[in-house]
Amino acid sequence: MLKQGDVAPEFTVQDATGKTHRLSDYRGKNVVLWFYPKADTPGCTAEGCSFRDHKAQYEAKGTAILGISFDTPEENQAFSQKFGFNFPLLCDVDRKVGLAYGAADDASAPNARRVGVVIGPDGRIKEWHAKVDARAFPQEALSRLQ
Repeated sequence: MLKQGDVAPEFTVQDATGKTHRLSDYRGKNVVLWFYPKADTPGCTAEGCSFRDHKAQYEAKGTAILGISFDTPEENQAFSQKFGFNFPLLCDVDRKVGLAYGAADDASAPNARRVGVVIGPDGRIKEWHAKVDARAFPQEALSRLQ
């Protein structure tokens, strides 16, 4: 769907605390946008915990981490608190971001697909992965950032 060099689709979405995030807010930084199917499930937990544990290394490379799912703010807030996530979990309840980034085929999708996206400081796609390994992607993405 998306490919390297494409302009990343802009989005405006709230996180689990009610704060609004826009992709344009992160201009000048790399962004790792990781779509996950369901809060507090084994794969999503492993992926989130790995991002949490590597956050300082991501920050050293000028990179923001944004988790995103179709879960409600309440579900994502409980997930974040349970595992001490130190990055926002975005609540794409209307699936608009998922549709734009290929994590869903239509607005009735119950869960997001496990898609991984790396967006450059210029707002262009550096990497788009239609399916990632939940346990490996956080480390793989980090190793490829400059």
